[in-house]
Amino acid sequence: MKDSSMFFKVLKAIPRIKKTAKVVVMAVCGLLMLTACSSDKDDTPEQQEYHGVPLVILDTDIGSSTDDLFAMEMLYYYVDEGRCKLLGIMVNRMGEDYAALADMMNTYFGYGSTPIGVERGGVKNPAVFIDYRELYKHTTETGEPMFKRTLSDYSQLPNGWELYRRLLAAQPDHSVSICSTGFVSSLVQLLASEPDDISPLSGVELVSKKVKCLYLMAGVFTSSEEPDYNFLQDPTYAKLLFERWPRSVDVVFSPMEVGNGIEYRPETVISDISWTDIHPIKEVYKKYNCDTGQKMWDPMAVIQAVEGDEVFSLSERGIVTLTPEITTLFTPSATGNHRYQKPGTQEWCQMMLEKIRKSNHEKGHKGL
Repeated sequence: MKDSSMFFKVLKAIPRIKKTAKVVVMAVCGLLMLTACSSDKDDTPEQQEYHGVPLVILDTDIGSSTDDLFAMEMLYYYVDEGRCKLLGIMVNRMGEDYAALADMMNTYFGYGSTPIGVERGGVKNPAVFIDYRELYKHTTETGEPMFKRTLSDYSQLPNGWELYRRLLAAQPDHSVSICSTGFVSSLVQLLASEPDDISPLSGVELVSKKVKCLYLMAGVFTSSEEPDYNFLQDPTYAKLLFERWPRSVDVVFSPMEVGNGIEYRPETVISDISWTDIHPIKEVYKKYNCDTGQKMWDPMAVIQAVEGDEVFSLSERGIVTLTPEITTLFTPSATGNHRYQKPGTQEWCQMMLEKIRKSNHEKGHKGL
């Protein structure tokens, strides 16, 4: 019950109120709680209070397609510009190779101290399109490691849901933007978590208190028959996310059809990074089969989390439901906490591609 927080805030102030006023305060608080219990406004997302630079957690299935790499690179670029703070990286694809990839990316772009959470009980045997999981093992012609890493023992990294708890508990209320660009297993495990020595709050309570918005690369809204890829890899986790995510916290879906219109061709990628021979994204495009190009699905969640709603055309508020066939259905509702990005014009798609390309240009990042 959202308005109960007001009740407890007033209770804490009661010792400073004269005894004769306590009865009045308690009566008013009681009325507030009764009103909240009988009101439909419980479903209305809370007023967000945080106004600093976006505090971002990226939850990624790095290691299968290259749009994850571009989403990460854009976040580093935004941090360089002072436009956001990157709190942590959750790797939701199981296996230490994928954690090593995240470490390699963090280190290459100058953010080796960024915390990494790993998935140890998530989606089993998901599809892999471009298998670059051993990119971090590549060497130069002289046999030296091509890419440095900050960490050496990935078995010591925390589970993603545990790192979520640690990071969320330390942030201001309603301040954290989560960009989920892969599987939702770590998020579901967070929601199922119990109070512990990190926080006296449950996972659902932590999310309700600390998260401003979830930017979720998922959904298909131009067709009622096409299932979502990320959800389809493990429908159980997908269903649990819909069941457990608090209605007081916004979710913005970045559906497949938005990124479909933004393609970063291999030859353009190689050209944009012609200023150096050693670059993780360039190495993927040189050594792995990326000839089909790459739709820019994942960066859309990152761009909105940092730059805001203004650069997107969004649906009205509503509720997204997941069908037994793992399709996503949107029902308009003024009190809903769901919205979704709409596909843009050709000019808009070109503008978004240029935003992504900018982070690949020479000296696009500090320290490179």
